[in-house]
Amino acid sequence: MRAVVQRVSEASVSVAEQCVGSIGTGLVVLLGVDKGDSDQDADYIAEKIAGLRVFPDDQQRMNLSVVDVGGSVLMISQFTLLGDVRRGRRPSFTDAADPVMADKLYEHCNHQLRLHGLTVATGVFRADMQLQLINDGPVTILLDSRKLF
Repeated sequence: MRAVVQRVSEASVSVAEQCVGSIGTGLVVLLGVDKGDSDQDADYIAEKIAGLRVFPDDQQRMNLSVVDVGGSVLMISQFTLLGDVRRGRRPSFTDAADPVMADKLYEHCNHQLRLHGLTVATGVFRADMQLQLINDGPVTILLDSRKLF
């Protein structure tokens, strides 16, 4: 499972020109689900997201998590994170999980974040979405459940 995590001051996602999710201060997460991912991968990613110390403390050091600052998460499913462009110019998505499994694990990750007390807004799975955000910092972190060591 791969995630691109961005610290934001605000963000929203729209489908067919209708806003379907928005947050203020928090994290935007673009989540890609690999073939072979499991609940354990989703648990790992959710734990990392909730605990990432990327918000400033009183000394302006990145020392606080999204939970600590009372922020929210905007979670967007994005299979294109699994695009393989090592050969040719057109991405191959053969490593992406099938949509049924990807949706299940995407929802599992959202549930785990909510168990941390976070408000989680979402896009619409498999929809064409437009994402607007103000990246704060900018701060962008890459997570991969397969790169544990």
